[in-house]
Amino acid sequence: MSHSYVSQLMQCVFSTKERRPLITPELQTRLFPYIGGIARKNKMKLISAGGVDDHVHLLISLPKTLDIAHAMQLVKGGSSKWIHDEFTEHKKFEWQEGYGAFSIGIGEVDRTVKYISNQAEHHKKLDFKTEFISFLDKHLMEYDPRYVFD
Repeated sequence: MSHSYVSQLMQCVFSTKERRPLITPELQTRLFPYIGGIARKNKMKLISAGGVDDHVHLLISLPKTLDIAHAMQLVKGGSSKWIHDEFTEHKKFEWQEGYGAFSIGIGEVDRTVKYISNQAEHHKKLDFKTEFISFLDKHLMEYDPRYVFD
């Protein structure tokens, strides 16, 4: 084969520092398109974005040349800087240091997009901590519960 073809679909989840409820509806309507711009600029594709006041979910497709750690650095760093520059009332805005990144198969795209777009309803029934732990468990990831949310 003369070319490399790679499919890297990742559902990424990250929260505001200390899960502060800082992502207002107004901010959300501008934040997600801005993250889409960061993605395009770096040859990623933002397939879906959603969230609530203290965390976001992204479904992104990564190019073969970009690892998830660098992708999250670009998205979180770029969006945080933009929030500080554009929203003076959010001077103290920060993303939590860590993130979750969970690979999905192509057959799970529609279900994942639906899940991400339904975050507000979803979180009326389930809090973020429980949701995140369920992702870790579903993906068979080892973790110490004492340090997941410190």
